[in-house]
Amino acid sequence: MTDADGRTDTRSIQAGMRCFRRPVEFVLTVTKLSDLPPPRSVEVAFAGRSNVGKSSLLNALVGRKNLARTSNTPGRTQALNFFALGDQLSLVDMPGYGYARVSKTLVAAWTDLVFDYLRGRAELRRAFLLIDARHGIKTNDSEAMDILDEAAVSYQVVLTKTDKIGAGDLEALKTSLAASLRKRTAAHPQVLATSSRAGAGLDELRAVIAGFLSKS
Repeated sequence: MTDADGRTDTRSIQAGMRCFRRPVEFVLTVTKLSDLPPPRSVEVAFAGRSNVGKSSLLNALVGRKNLARTSNTPGRTQALNFFALGDQLSLVDMPGYGYARVSKTLVAAWTDLVFDYLRGRAELRRAFLLIDARHGIKTNDSEAMDILDEAAVSYQVVLTKTDKIGAGDLEALKTSLAASLRKRTAAHPQVLATSSRAGAGLDELRAVIAGFLSKS
């Protein structure tokens, strides 16, 4: 829950902290839809450009240094990777997009896998679309939003690397993004701002995710 100023209340923050104290483990890498694991009660997915800091954010959320792989080579996450958080929640690391060093055939195959997963997974409560705060929305981010809108999947923008821009620039970016998201059919209106390095915004993101468990 948030107040009139968009701040997450203390009870929700505490629920998120309890949720992410649960044991977390890698479950499965999926390259075709037939290999999807049996669903838990709640799934949330993370998407973003291949160098947006997705693995770093996942590691920071669960308090592990190497749960999700990080690399200086964009595009290493080339499949759906499932992680179990306790016995009711799955975190899904989706393929990074915008990679330039792979074939168009592979890009098309991964795109089809992602779309089919988004469209057909009833347990998926929300996709978190990560945007690098230093760069804002790029063309391939808009294309990803088009896919999410078409798949009718609720998604929420999460800014990453916010420690690398000034407070004024961050607020201006959040305002601009919120205005553009109002035109999107499946977008959640609240923009979350995070920094894996500084820890900013992680409690708020955990609280949002924990909220889905209370509603399941």
